[in-house]
Amino acid sequence: MKQYKGYLIDLDGTMYNGTEKIQEAVDFVNQLHQRGERYIFLTNNSTKHPRDVAKVLNEMGVPAEEEHVFTTSMATASYIAAENPNAKVFPIGEVGLIEALKAANLTISDTEIDYVVMGLDRNITYEKLTVGALAIRKGAKFVATNGDVALPSERGFLPGAGSLISVLSVTTGVKPKFIGKPESIIVDQALAVLGTSKEETLMIGDNYATDILAGINAGIDSLLVFTGVTKQKDLTTVKVQPTYTIDSLKNWAQ
Repeated sequence: MKQYKGYLIDLDGTMYNGTEKIQEAVDFVNQLHQRGERYIFLTNNSTKHPRDVAKVLNEMGVPAEEEHVFTTSMATASYIAAENPNAKVFPIGEVGLIEALKAANLTISDTEIDYVVMGLDRNITYEKLTVGALAIRKGAKFVATNGDVALPSERGFLPGAGSLISVLSVTTGVKPKFIGKPESIIVDQALAVLGTSKEETLMIGDNYATDILAGINAGIDSLLVFTGVTKQKDLTTVKVQPTYTIDSLKNWAQ
């Protein structure tokens, strides 16, 4: 089996389901940590700041610092800042997205908007959608953290960012620029932080449509673990298979 020097690891459905940790995944990351391997948790969850994600992981027994977490909000903010560092941005999202935009020195504004950027917002209001829709119609660029339509939790699958983002897309007729998985944008940014080459890195996740396709689109190997969204039977309909599949990370050895 090929040896890897770096790992991009999904969270929801891979490390935990909602508030329930997946012990085999916790043990796996502890093994990586003990061996001094490089790893980053790559998540489409735009709602939390990396320090808060690391805290949750720590409480589950996962060795994680803030620098081990790379979110779709961080990738989105970096993308916009690289394209227009002086942009005025209207965010529809939670603290993770807003703090990432501020950290990238972007201006938060609800007037003269250059970008409408949207992620999961569990406090969504009609007024937020209205401001966003009007700005897009006036020519603001529409950027979205990720297109996940469902969010795994201990309660089952909840509405994801993509389901809310579709409202703005439908009403304006404008498709957003997606940044998170399965786009290669977030993977390429995470690799730059991780410091390993594509050939040396493995993408690990539970969702073929996001995690695995992100690896495929970015040109890195992928490991699909059947602890979340995608099941073995679902792979019969896909054109490009993951590099590896496994029932749980307990059985993955390097």
